[in-house]
Amino acid sequence: MFRSNAFDYINALDKAADAAWLRNDAIANNIANATTPGYKRQDISFESELERALGHRRYLSMDAKVSRLTRLELKPRKITDHENYSYRLDGNNVDIDTENVMLAANQLRYNGLMTSINAEFQNLQTAMRSS
Repeated sequence: MFRSNAFDYINALDKAADAAWLRNDAIANNIANATTPGYKRQDISFESELERALGHRRYLSMDAKVSRLTRLELKPRKITDHENYSYRLDGNNVDIDTENVMLAANQLRYNGLMTSINAEFQNLQTAMRSS
């Protein structure tokens, strides 16, 4: 049986794109609830999960680290941000300007991830043509 690690980076990038998509939903929900009394902003925790999963393997190359990642290690989690913090009297902690900046940054991140996934597939196509 032939074993290949050709899709390791694609799988990791796919999980990162999924997390960015979930973060987009969370930010949109924050914006929609910007005037809801008592609402606490939500975010997605993924980057820290990825760093934790990769950090446990300090002395390996990046290729080796990515090939050892399992899908279970890269699970985005929804978190409530600054749960006890609110600068408003109604208990809501959403700042609409910050959310709009985070939405724009997340859209750029998602587009970059999609570009990277497409580039990985193009690399695979090139490798298949030249073999």
